[in-house]
Amino acid sequence: MHGEVSIRPQLIPDDGDFLLALYASTRRPELPGLGWSEKEQDAFIRMQFDAQTRHYGEAFPNATYSVICIDGEPAGRLITSRANDEIVIIDIALTPQHRRIGVGGGLVRRLLDEADAGRLSVRCHVLQDSNARRFWERAGFVPRGGDGVYVAMERAPQARPL
Repeated sequence: MHGEVSIRPQLIPDDGDFLLALYASTRRPELPGLGWSEKEQDAFIRMQFDAQTRHYGEAFPNATYSVICIDGEPAGRLITSRANDEIVIIDIALTPQHRRIGVGGGLVRRLLDEADAGRLSVRCHVLQDSNARRFWERAGFVPRGGDGVYVAMERAPQARPL
């Protein structure tokens, strides 16, 4: 179970160390088989984090960057972009201790409710063979193409009962 979930605007540089550590928690499990030292892994993670940050800034200049908090403490991040006819979930990530306990699902449900109320579609990208893909499919997302690594997923607005 988890405490009260809230989101607040991301603050840079204040949240910088937390965001880097969060990113590292998602990437470090991929690296042990490479035979790199911890220092080399840290440098790689920093480089990838910086590249991702630049990419998101260029590709989604009007995105909203938020820190997910549980009982007021940082527990993840949510990056979204809203346009006239859609919401794009650019990234959602949680610290390891806050994964698989309903926090992310609750936040996605909030976004889906917002989208349904505004008759907006919702899009995201997920790794082709990721366990997360099943989560998005259960939430009503369907594949809309991909690049061999990522699958574009989309959920059309759902009719709201009267």
